[in-house]
Amino acid sequence: MATYRLSFLPISISASQSLPSKRHDFRLSLPLSSLYGNKLLLKTSDLSLFVTKHHSSTTATVSFSLPTAKPERAPSEKSPKWSARSIKSFAMAELEARKLKYPNTGTEALLMGILVEGTSQAAKFLRDNGITLFKVREETVNLLGKSDMYFFSPEHPPLTEQAQRALDWAVDEKLKSGESGEITTTYLLLGIWSEKESAGYQILATLGFNDEKAKELTKYINEDIVLNYK
Repeated sequence: MATYRLSFLPISISASQSLPSKRHDFRLSLPLSSLYGNKLLLKTSDLSLFVTKHHSSTTATVSFSLPTAKPERAPSEKSPKWSARSIKSFAMAELEARKLKYPNTGTEALLMGILVEGTSQAAKFLRDNGITLFKVREETVNLLGKSDMYFFSPEHPPLTEQAQRALDWAVDEKLKSGESGEITTTYLLLGIWSEKESAGYQILATLGFNDEKAKELTKYINEDIVLNYK
């Protein structure tokens, strides 16, 4: 029995194949567009993907998850899953941190990631309240400054403690709600707001976000799709 595991953060892909004798484990980083050798195309908008090649007993599973500081929360079928828009927002947050040449992905980057993704209810709510990507990026530089021009961020800038707590807050709140469905970007945005000492919170507050708006946003907490961008 041989097991193959291929991953590209934050999406994990596992494939297993029956072989007569030895067992091998290894990890590779591949683009999201394909699994080499299997000609398997992946789309980031898919919530899940299960592919089986019956003639060779090969199976591939794609599951979406984001980092957690709570190892006791083991992934399971009963655990809430992050929505595709939340996953993309996280990926865009890492990219924004790299663009600014920051060593970490902080709550300010998570906020920018939501706005870069742009199609979620959370992103629409921010735009409707005058909070745009340009303004957030400008406030981020004003608050945190510019990085050394000769510094290069890692491929996946690690989360700050505050950003990690924001993610875990979102998961915990979804579990407390008892509601079915996925963890939306609205949970992620409210998780950022819950970290009152973080850069993301300060930027939101500077741009006019407050507890009243946060309460209003909770009306859309389980909605994650906006079909029209404006």
